[in-house]
Amino acid sequence: MTRRSNGLMGIWAEAQRDRYRQQELRQRELERERRERERLEREAAREAARLDRERRAAYRQGREAGARRRTEEIEARVAALEGLLRAGCAAPGFSAARMRESEVLEPFAPGHLGQPTLMPDPGRYGFGRRGQYEADLRAAQAAEAQRQRQLAAYRRQYDQWAAARLAQVRQHNAGVEELVAALRAGDPDAVVEYFSAALYASTAWPEEFPHQISAAYDPGARRLVLDWELPGFSVVPEVKAVRYMPAADQEKETARPVTQRRALYRDVLAQCVLLAVRELFAADEYGALESVVLNGFVDDHDPATGRRARLVLAAVTVDRAAFGRLHLEQVSAPECLTEALGGRLSARPDQRTAVRPERRPDEVGRGVVSHGGGEDDDPDLFEMDPVAFEALVAELFRARGMRAVMTTRSNDGGVDVEALDPDPISGGRIIVQVKRYRKTVPPTAVRDLYGTVQGAGANKGVLVTTSRFGPGSYAFANGKPLTLVSGEELVGLLAQHGLRGRLGPGGERPSPAPAGPAAEPGGHNVLGMSWSGGVALDVCALVCRGTRVLSDDHFVFYNNPRTPDGTVSAAEPPAGSGDRAALRVAFDALPEAADRLVLAAAIDPEVNPEADLALFTDARIRLADAAGAELGRLEVSDGRPGETALVLGSFRKRSGGNWDFVVGGKGYTGGLEALVQEYGIEVA
Repeated sequence: MTRRSNGLMGIWAEAQRDRYRQQELRQRELERERRERERLEREAAREAARLDRERRAAYRQGREAGARRRTEEIEARVAALEGLLRAGCAAPGFSAARMRESEVLEPFAPGHLGQPTLMPDPGRYGFGRRGQYEADLRAAQAAEAQRQRQLAAYRRQYDQWAAARLAQVRQHNAGVEELVAALRAGDPDAVVEYFSAALYASTAWPEEFPHQISAAYDPGARRLVLDWELPGFSVVPEVKAVRYMPAADQEKETARPVTQRRALYRDVLAQCVLLAVRELFAADEYGALESVVLNGFVDDHDPATGRRARLVLAAVTVDRAAFGRLHLEQVSAPECLTEALGGRLSARPDQRTAVRPERRPDEVGRGVVSHGGGEDDDPDLFEMDPVAFEALVAELFRARGMRAVMTTRSNDGGVDVEALDPDPISGGRIIVQVKRYRKTVPPTAVRDLYGTVQGAGANKGVLVTTSRFGPGSYAFANGKPLTLVSGEELVGLLAQHGLRGRLGPGGERPSPAPAGPAAEPGGHNVLGMSWSGGVALDVCALVCRGTRVLSDDHFVFYNNPRTPDGTVSAAEPPAGSGDRAALRVAFDALPEAADRLVLAAAIDPEVNPEADLALFTDARIRLADAAGAELGRLEVSDGRPGETALVLGSFRKRSGGNWDFVVGGKGYTGGLEALVQEYGIEVA
């Protein structure tokens, strides 16, 4: 006999089935969420990989574009050198009319002072506001009277400036007319001055080409005899092309073959000689020249004696008639010079192999006039009257297209010359200080100029000296609206703009002085390096010429703590300075061939073998003198993940022997080995 269920088991079973169903649903939901999460993670990974590929592709494209841009710049430079003569022949010839200045001055421009003050309209004042109207009318009438007084004063200032400027222009034009009259009469000095101006004013010469000339005129033969400076071998780029190497993440320079550089250099020299002769005959609108004798020289060290000398690399005597039969746009310059004109051109100008010169200016029998070469008839900037020296600097700024005036001798606030650059973008008010020093200008003078610029609200400050600046001065001026002009740079600028000046007897250079402050003890500087982060670094230095280290021994690092001559050496950081590494550098004693001191940092492989430069932040170089006095701080780039070596920056030699700092930032994933290989060091 069976017993009937009372229904409890059925209820329990149904509940169990519901619980199992709920668990299964939750399990399926969890599984669905897991699959969705994994799908999202896969999509995020794919998106991250895509972005990383795009980032790496963009980085590579940017580096490749940079390499192509450098190559294009080099090719454009070479093309300009190859087409120098053709481009010069297309330029108009010089004439006396270009020396005359226009007597049409800028019209009076009153600006906002030219707008009358608006008087109140009585109709706008309602009933009961008569008093308000009369008060507003009195205020407007007072403002109008003030405007008219200011306008009259401004007009008087303009009239005074216009009268002075017009007198100056007329005096200049009268001088040009006197020069032309003397030129027509065959006066030798006038002939030399005029044709020197023709060479200097020519737009055919690249900006970096030298402009040094010595000339004399033989009136009987109507012959101009001149020595004309030619560019050095460095004018031809050493690099032929630049290619980006993705595997090493660096640019590789392909050197231009020496034979190609030599051939191009010979061609450039021949073009320069032919172009100079062309400029002279094209400028001869008064029939002063029947022939030209030109000796093209470079101012360099004679390989035979080691002494600096004028080495003649090209020479020619040219008659006007013979030269007029040439089609210069189509000639091969070396063949034209040597075969068609019978001139001489050095076969190995890159090795400064000289040729026999033609007749020299000092053989003509009259006084020789020179420009740009620091001859004795140029004023000695060291011996000039201080006021005359400031006037010369003001004239230089005017020659560069600016308005410049000398300040009064009292209450000038440290300002010797005020200039106004009319350029609407980069121009503005310029404060100029002039220092006739024989020793290195101390950084305190640069700091004082900066304070004066800030106090005067000027756009820029310029410090001009007959001496030089040390690294401390350049370190302080870095990133500020300051320009430092050394003695040699000043002489070059004067010559470039047809003004005269030399540094001492015979145009000698400023005497070497220790870098940094005057009379700096020990004659060296200390470069202290500090950074945030716990990463250990080796701080290194390479003494280079361009992008090539002078020798393996001129690479200062942990296994080679000093250069052979001791001018660069590792040093202990000064106590209390906060520096983590230091180098000692005697800038003025560096080898003559050196023009760059490259500073680098690399991960110490023994202390942090797995680290990169991601922790290299807040870095700076502290420049100090030998006594430890801080001269300035140089900011450098932070490190980046994956990189293990970094170029911090480089001190680069300017004209006159000054050293300026240029920030680096190029990183290397291959460590110190990859970095030094780019500077020509073979790593075994």
